[in-house]
Amino acid sequence: MANRVDVTIIGGGPVGLFASFYAGLRGMSVRIVDSLPDLGGQLTALYPEKYVYDMPGFPRVLAKDLARDLIAQGTQFKPEIALGVTAETLIAEGEDGYTIQTRDGQNLPTRTVIIAAGNGSFSPTKLGVEREEAFAESGCLFYGVRERAVFAGKKLVIVGGGDSAFDWALSLSEIAESIHLVHRRDQFRAHEDTVERVRQTPTQFKLWSVVHELRGNGKLESILLENTQTKEREELPADAVVVNIGFKSSLGPMKDWGMVIEKNQIVVDHQFRTNLPGIFAVGDVCAFDGKIKLIATGVGEAASAVCQAKTLLDPSAKLFPGHSSDLELPTPV
Repeated sequence: MANRVDVTIIGGGPVGLFASFYAGLRGMSVRIVDSLPDLGGQLTALYPEKYVYDMPGFPRVLAKDLARDLIAQGTQFKPEIALGVTAETLIAEGEDGYTIQTRDGQNLPTRTVIIAAGNGSFSPTKLGVEREEAFAESGCLFYGVRERAVFAGKKLVIVGGGDSAFDWALSLSEIAESIHLVHRRDQFRAHEDTVERVRQTPTQFKLWSVVHELRGNGKLESILLENTQTKEREELPADAVVVNIGFKSSLGPMKDWGMVIEKNQIVVDHQFRTNLPGIFAVGDVCAFDGKIKLIATGVGEAASAVCQAKTLLDPSAKLFPGHSSDLELPTPV
């Protein structure tokens, strides 16, 4: 059986990585558990070449570069790392804390748990049209962008009205032959500034429209749009489609751990405590009044939860240890 650590962090994305760093900063032993094969969460799994604009200290930064630096920071105190591992069952063990049983049969003892699982396990929302899977397998239809170069010189259609759709329209307008942005309404969920910047590019908007059909013989040649109001149809030449209409997420086995859950989020109090003693939740996975889902706010939640866990394990410890510039930092091992 593995050693019992002070805190097990479920989720190796940005918030989980900062929680790992801050727990190490406070002299705690740490384990990171993530079902993905790599650290970095959605930054590396979904949009490594997308720019992030709302991270303090960076006017803009590629997601993969932000992930690289967060990984370096989050692992400097040598946490135990278990990747490709799904946390399946939570077993309470009184004053000792818990043991997390994984889907592959491991037993991971821990004194406390910080859940930083983002949106949980996720899968992209699909268009729901014929031949969608075939075009995805042939490399013509995508649910994210891992390499910008793939779209160089392409007649590109981006489907969606949120931040991801507009961020990619802005980024890929530099290299694509043409871009049409298709959205079922004329209002967008994206940040206003990004929408305005896309409007200043050659991107053409196809509003009140949905994809009705994908056309082509082996390779994508065009798409057929249908107007959601008039039902009129229009064919657009296209050799690549990026679908950004959201993800279906699930907490998976964690939903059966006994925590209070609302709308697929774990309810926490102002100290990021769940209703289970010694179990905290931070980042996109948690819910409380006034919640803002940003990496910038999530890392603050992570630091707070770590400090709460520290004082739970050591009542003599200060909740706030002081600013890092004033601390004698532990030596990474």
